Amino acid sequence: MTQDELLSKSAGVLIKTTLVDFPGKVAASYFLRGCNLRCPYCYNVELIKSDSVLKNLSAEKNSDFKSPVEVLEYFYKRKNVLEGFVISGGEPLLNPATPLLIKEAKKMGYKIKLDTNGTLPLMLESLILNSDTRPDFIAVDIKTSPEKYKTKIPVITQFENTDIKALLEQSVNLIKRLGSENYEVRTVLVPSLVEKDDIKNIAAIIPHDASWQFAQFRNENCLNPEYNKITPYTDTKLNELTEYARSFIPGASLR
Repeated sequence: MTQDELLSKSAGVLIKTTLVDFPGKVAASYFLRGCNLRCPYCYNVELIKSDSVLKNLSAEKNSDFKSPVEVLEYFYKRKNVLEGFVISGGEPLLNPATPLLIKEAKKMGYKIKLDTNGTLPLMLESLILNSDTRPDFIAVDIKTSPEKYKTKIPVITQFENTDIKALLEQSVNLIKRLGSENYEVRTVLVPSLVEKDDIKNIAAIIPHDASWQFAQFRNENCLNPEYNKITPYTDTKLNELTEYARSFIPGASLR
């Protein structure tokens, strides 16, 4: 596929303005399709799967998907209003357009935030080592204990024999190069998937000075319908788990 073909292909959903996705920035977010994980609680089914899903969407739903060219045109028009560009997913490191998007947006003066699941450290490293494609802020989602991924977080075929813990550790070591103020680790508090032992295990692979952001689980439109039946943690339990996390990582907080 040529660069022009790559940039003109519908690739994701654009959220035109966000005040929450990029800390301290008025930004827009581009959620790219495709993911190497199949988190059972994921509610973005249309994003984690690729072309075959798009073909089955209604015309109205299809219109929500924008090409990188359309997205860059939007950012060009809004460069006096927006400060940041969030590239998320899905897993944006799977999309070959991601480096091009970062490079072109940086030329316009935007700060770049990248969201990733941390299982593709070689691709992450290629971005970080190049000043033209280095994100200004990176958020890494760690789902649960690395040991639980094999049984609780299905991966697509070509990734099924990987050492998840080693991949996550490599990604965490890479984002440390940005400085603690320019990265965060995120975990959704899903009952049975994230308990005290899991928090302890995740804490063992992230820096002591990291910002560790927790989010409440949403039991709706989950990829695995069984997760729609799970009752989210109570506020009391959420606060208890967050306090426990702070005993390992002082920068842990509930978002």
